[in-house]
Amino acid sequence: MKSLQDYIIAISSNEFNLYFIILALSLIVYIVTRYIVIKSISHFFKKTSTDLDDILLEKGLFNRLSYLPPLIIIYSLNDIIPVFVYIDRILLGIIVVVVATSINAFINASSDIYSKSRYAGKLNMKSYLQVLKLIVNLFGIIIFVAVLSGNSPFYLLSGIGALTAVLMLIFKDTILSLVSSIQISSNDLFKVGDWVEAPQFGADGDIVDIALHTIKIQNWDKTISIIPTHKLVDSSFKNWRGMSDSGGRRIKRSIKIDMNSIKFCSEEMIEKYKNINVLNEYISNKVKEINNHNKENSISVETQINGRSLTNIGTFRAYIESYLKNNSNIHDGMTFLVRQLSPQSDGVPIEIYVFSNDTNWVNYESIQSDIFDHLLAIIPEFDLRVFQNPTGKDFSNFSQ
Repeated sequence: MKSLQDYIIAISSNEFNLYFIILALSLIVYIVTRYIVIKSISHFFKKTSTDLDDILLEKGLFNRLSYLPPLIIIYSLNDIIPVFVYIDRILLGIIVVVVATSINAFINASSDIYSKSRYAGKLNMKSYLQVLKLIVNLFGIIIFVAVLSGNSPFYLLSGIGALTAVLMLIFKDTILSLVSSIQISSNDLFKVGDWVEAPQFGADGDIVDIALHTIKIQNWDKTISIIPTHKLVDSSFKNWRGMSDSGGRRIKRSIKIDMNSIKFCSEEMIEKYKNINVLNEYISNKVKEINNHNKENSISVETQINGRSLTNIGTFRAYIESYLKNNSNIHDGMTFLVRQLSPQSDGVPIEIYVFSNDTNWVNYESIQSDIFDHLLAIIPEFDLRVFQNPTGKDFSNFSQ
């Protein structure tokens, strides 16, 4: 660089020519860097099969770096032009700003590159990269102020120690969000793509973005809920990922039977039930078991109340079990339960607690609806009635 300075001084007849030559040289270097070197790099990157280099271009990393060569040339030649001595700090400060913004562009590109990698779903790095950007910007500001003031950066850092309490107050939300981000990653609380339900925030949908300060949830109506990271972690929420990963989705619904329709099964009813394929084996075994029990205990069967007898609600419950076991849409490796709950003022609930083997919401709703469509339609075959509150038609029939 010293030889370049000597050469410029030798060919310059006066101070004005020095100004012109240095500025012209800087402009030429900038044009070559920006429009030749970077254009060539861009052209080369676009021909590669990977998208990683394209992301670096999109984030403007090379465009920011193109400002460095002319700035460095002007700064290095400031001692041969007297007036430049007074602006060397400004030039150095601008170089610091360019370097800081270039590092930020590289961090942004790294974030996008990582989000497209196969590891993105396992560990969310966006929050940590945002913290890194915050640190880079903080140190950039400190160095920039130190350069302009002519003091050492360590001198400014020592002064910041006295302002710790103020800085803690200013960056309170940032610190809380950072701690929450660490909890999210270390405990695997949730990740992008998880279905999360947080009623206190009015959020129910898929997580689309996890940042340092906020978490974006796209609700089922396509609205976006933006929740502070630390507030979501500190509150209760439901993550449906376990359901998705298990391969089964719970069906928990009941049919309430009118208690006035419950009765013992007559011989005609039993014979009718034997013709139902899924009940044939159950009826045969159950009738044999009941007859043996009554015979062993010398129970008269002339009156059904004396011994054991089949009931229409018990037979209906057995039908539901057999029907569901033969349903290909029910997960056979998870909880399977058909139970009768305590009688209530609105009937006797027969609850189904099973899991479908399809976790897709649309398919799940279709499977669930098909099951209960069938059960509601077949209930009259067991001489049972579903309990429901009277409707206008019921009152009109009553008046007649």
